[in-house]
Amino acid sequence: MITANMLTGLATGHLISLFGNHRLQPEAANAFLSMQQAAEKAGMNLQPASTFRDFQRQQAIWNGKFRGERPVLDKNSQPMDITQLSEGERCKAILRWSALPGASRHHWGTDLDIYDPTMLPDNQTLLLEPWEYENGGYFAPLTHWLTENMAHFGFYRPFVGNRGSVADEPWHISYQPLAKQLEKLLTQQMLLDVWQQHDIAGIDWLSTNLPYLFENYLHVAQETTSCNG
Repeated sequence: MITANMLTGLATGHLISLFGNHRLQPEAANAFLSMQQAAEKAGMNLQPASTFRDFQRQQAIWNGKFRGERPVLDKNSQPMDITQLSEGERCKAILRWSALPGASRHHWGTDLDIYDPTMLPDNQTLLLEPWEYENGGYFAPLTHWLTENMAHFGFYRPFVGNRGSVADEPWHISYQPLAKQLEKLLTQQMLLDVWQQHDIAGIDWLSTNLPYLFENYLHVAQETTSCNG
């Protein structure tokens, strides 16, 4: 049974260990491991950078950015000063790159960020920025391989080619057979109920504008498994 706690990152009983600290739902984990083996045969070292992320972790990311304790990037991946922005403008700026606590797809155990550590240049920190994965970037071969092959294993990119409110994330892949079910079950009331029990920066504006946020930030994922790199 799928519960509100599972959808909002407050439960972990539906997950298994992938390796290290990485966790996914069993079906998604098995699909990823199969894809990882196929990638290895093609000369790729496909690895997760991030898998399941709980509510508290997403809350810390959100609150840190809202309060100026973590960098917030603009549409060109450049740091921006959000201290002079209104509460609503600040929330929208953060939402370009970061999900709302309780509304992250990483809560579900179906989504992960990927990279190839052997393609990462020496002394280069993984940034998870589009240019790393686009043509000319060091992960471009991995991007192209995934574009051609990931649908065979049930994966797609939910944040590529969106309407402008959410930045492209070519590193973020989602196990469609499960994720498409879960994204239909998350409701506005679920989020409001969770937020009322936790410290969420900007909660007044977020609560008032939740219908707008659902339409423009939560329901922007593509409907097909065919994605361009």
